[in-house]
Amino acid sequence: MQLLGQHHVSLMTGKAENNFDFFTRVLGMRLVKKSVNQDNTTSYHLFYGDAAANPGTEITYFDYPGIGPSYQGVSSISSTSLRVPSSASLEFWAARFDSLGIAHGEIGSRANRAVLPFEDFEGTRLILVADDGETGVAPGQPWHAEGIPLEHAIVGLGPVTLTVADPKPTALVLTQLMGFRKVGTYPSPAGDFADLEVFATGEGGSGAEVHLEARPDLPKFRLGRGGAHHVAFRIPNEDEYAKWIDRIAASGLPNSGRVDRDYFRALYFREPNGILFELSTDTPGFDIDEPLESLGEKLGLPSFLEPRRAEIEAKLRPLEL
Repeated sequence: MQLLGQHHVSLMTGKAENNFDFFTRVLGMRLVKKSVNQDNTTSYHLFYGDAAANPGTEITYFDYPGIGPSYQGVSSISSTSLRVPSSASLEFWAARFDSLGIAHGEIGSRANRAVLPFEDFEGTRLILVADDGETGVAPGQPWHAEGIPLEHAIVGLGPVTLTVADPKPTALVLTQLMGFRKVGTYPSPAGDFADLEVFATGEGGSGAEVHLEARPDLPKFRLGRGGAHHVAFRIPNEDEYAKWIDRIAASGLPNSGRVDRDYFRALYFREPNGILFELSTDTPGFDIDEPLESLGEKLGLPSFLEPRRAEIEAKLRPLEL
């Protein structure tokens, strides 16, 4: 039983149309599934990933028009990273952001990797991180997007940063329950605070890391637009999924039990600082209900919602992407 790395990160948007424009036109990612929030079918759920919709490449958004802003703080997924091939790619992206008026920081270094922090139109805290030939979890397949050379395209999820008041209980869950291992530290980019701790799982590398930040000076995070709802980690198959169900249940942490999302099987629980974790299977994938070449072109509904398609579509606001 070993988690392979990040599966996806899910966030909130108040404007799906602008969100789609940012992630497909500005960042050049592929819309691999246009679906609904299975717990609230009046809300769209958009999945952006690589060319083949590989697990470990998706950043997803729940659409809630009119939702208020997020307020940064502890008990949060405070930043999400996206992988690019090289440090030269960061130079390309910095110039592209400048030309498009996208807010970004300077190219710097975190955990011995070159990075470029930036924000979308809702203040989502994002980071481009350069692979630069690093070993570990393999990158995804670049998507052909206008104005973005393949050698600089986004190829998957990088590390997520968890910001908490007290890192010890979260570190224990990562290492003792989830099988992560501590692999290093690096100075806080926020200034004179404790070093961030780096934890890795599976083959390690950018696509399999959690960075744990201690910020007892901050208030508690309030979720809104631009904020992260949960982070999911990869389980290779359904046999191991069953074992994780038992393992999490035996830990005593409150959890969802089995949840069938049709495109993957899921298990949800909150670690002691209140951050929502999900464990998700790599199988069966997003191409079970539409061909790989036309992913995201129609409203995708899981099989258990398909009988309600007419009702669901009638209640969804029109969405022109």
